[in-house]
Amino acid sequence: MVNAAKNVLRGHLKTAILLTMEMLAGWHTPMLHVRSVEASLAFYALLGFELVDKIGAPQCLSWARMHCKGGALMFLRAEDEAGEAAPTLSCMYTPDLPALRAHLAASGIAVTAIRYPDYLPAGEAQLRDPDGNFVTLAQWGPEEDERWERERCQRLAR
Repeated sequence: MVNAAKNVLRGHLKTAILLTMEMLAGWHTPMLHVRSVEASLAFYALLGFELVDKIGAPQCLSWARMHCKGGALMFLRAEDEAGEAAPTLSCMYTPDLPALRAHLAASGIAVTAIRYPDYLPAGEAQLRDPDGNFVTLAQWGPEEDERWERERCQRLAR
């Protein structure tokens, strides 16, 4: 009888562990409330995102999802402009920041000069999307990845 109870308890414990594991969050995809899904699609296409799904009439989309290498964004048309939320900040990485910055500037996008802060010596530039959300573009390639990994290990060892 005691063994039977232990087996039942073990079974419940295994079930609880499996349920907990299955309920963990998976992908993280930011969703931005925007005035115009279409304007957001055009802007983020300049950053290399590709449209993968959309819902709504062609000239009045209510939702869309875009992907890029290693990331995704969703856009939801804001129904009410009263009580607008504070802008968000997205950080996107590129292996060739000068080229991307030049491409955006040539496309009429206001983007800051590249600056080289201590926390990101390879460089970063800032811009805003059509809804005022902040976007930081950061230089990130193999050299930056190697340096980050080395410094990360040093920080964790302290």
